[in-house]
Amino acid sequence: MADLIVKAAVKEELSDMNVASDFYDALDAEVEELLQDAARRADENDRKTVQPRDL
Repeated sequence: MADLIVKAAVKEELSDMNVASDFYDALDAEVEELLQDAARRADENDRKTVQPRDL
């Protein structure tokens, strides 16, 4: 699995919180699933372009 998230950006966004090291892997998996679902929706609508409404 490719890293889809930027750890530094996540850490900056959650600057008031501690972030467990395994959180990044879990977040990356969620993002991957979200992207796959969006691509599937676009494909089901005969589009090659993923659009915000696919989320």
